[in-house]
Amino acid sequence: MAGFRLGQDDSEISQQSRAAPPDLVSDDERSVAADSWSIKSDYGSTLDDDQRHADAAEDLSAANLRAPSEYSSDKEEPDAEGVTSMLGLQSYWDAAYADELANFREHGHTGEVWFGADVMEVVASWTKSLCIDISKGRTPNHVDNNKSDTVEQGDKYLSGWSVLDIGTGNGLLLQELSKQGFSDLTGTDYSEGAIDLARSLADRDGLPNIKFLVDDILETKLERQFQLVVDKGTLDAIGLHPDGSIKRVIYWDSVSRLVASGGLLVITSCNSTKDELVQEVESFNQRSATQVHETRKDPPKFQYLSHVRTYPTFMFGGSVGSRVATVAFLRN
Repeated sequence: MAGFRLGQDDSEISQQSRAAPPDLVSDDERSVAADSWSIKSDYGSTLDDDQRHADAAEDLSAANLRAPSEYSSDKEEPDAEGVTSMLGLQSYWDAAYADELANFREHGHTGEVWFGADVMEVVASWTKSLCIDISKGRTPNHVDNNKSDTVEQGDKYLSGWSVLDIGTGNGLLLQELSKQGFSDLTGTDYSEGAIDLARSLADRDGLPNIKFLVDDILETKLERQFQLVVDKGTLDAIGLHPDGSIKRVIYWDSVSRLVASGGLLVITSCNSTKDELVQEVESFNQRSATQVHETRKDPPKFQYLSHVRTYPTFMFGGSVGSRVATVAFLRN
């Protein structure tokens, strides 16, 4: 789905012109992949566990789920590049973050802000408002970027929220959440270069308390649960992998174990609409209920809570849509 990406200054471009290591994707190949999608997401995964893939494929078939490329979009027909992309491969992101880390060390450049700084700020402030409302015992039906609480009041409510950013990249979303008053912050990424960059930026910006770990959401080694899990583009790029449909099934199984009971999952996507994300969650809930052969009426694992309504919208085919969707789900 169409979107936007930030431009690069001359020094960044000259830095990227250097040849990539032979085992990584070349700069030209990465440029072609990025240009085929006008917005850069976070990453997918190169998980190669035959049994887990087989289980996920069986679940996908049994639930009769559609592949992400079959969802409606602002394109009349999906083209070949819209089904899979190098943006779904770990090799792409390893090469990209190797370049960005080198740029930071040589020139102090932060690198790209995926989805743009404006979207990142909206996600952070909107999520803060949502968490404060929940802490006060309110279940909001509509949350926008309100500023009714002072910083001191916000800190009081947010201190108990542990936060995990999956596919953290350069970690700037966690920095923005720290500015909003969150303090227990962890970011994971399967690219070591991304984690090195995120740590370097956090140290430079005086935020050494943010924890960064190398971890793949599709085969996570994390044993802790979090009150708030955020995903800005990671599910998008997972869907761009050649095995994206199967990997998305694995994604939901993994992320459901990381969100604490009563906690929140906040997903920001440029490839899925709010309704498509809700449909995917409902499919996961149905699949989970079938797997455990429930004999009683238990609540679904996730339920839709709210979504950002302040992004710019456009009209297509008689429907109103947005180029970016941010949706919150409550973990029961």
